[in-house]
Amino acid sequence: MSVDATTVRRIAHLARIAVSEDEVPHLQGELNAMLAFVEQLSEVNVEGVEPMTSVTPMQMKKRQDVVDDGGIADDIVANAPATEGHFFLVPKVVE
Repeated sequence: MSVDATTVRRIAHLARIAVSEDEVPHLQGELNAMLAFVEQLSEVNVEGVEPMTSVTPMQMKKRQDVVDDGGIADDIVANAPATEGHFFLVPKVVE
């Protein structure tokens, strides 16, 4: 896959980047180099390779998935101008 000058201009427009005409050939080369690298990566055989979390073997830290209020609800609403229970009270903004 390669990128032409029209595609470079379109990408720059979509990214809202001002690109002058003399910058287009340089950017075209840069984008084509990136795409060539991605194509090169797709050729690597990863069959049977386990996903890694680190370069050294280790187990991921896990915690119990429990729902709680955090035990600090009073601290959270302490600075609110108006509260009711553990909820913030806000003025009505829609009539």
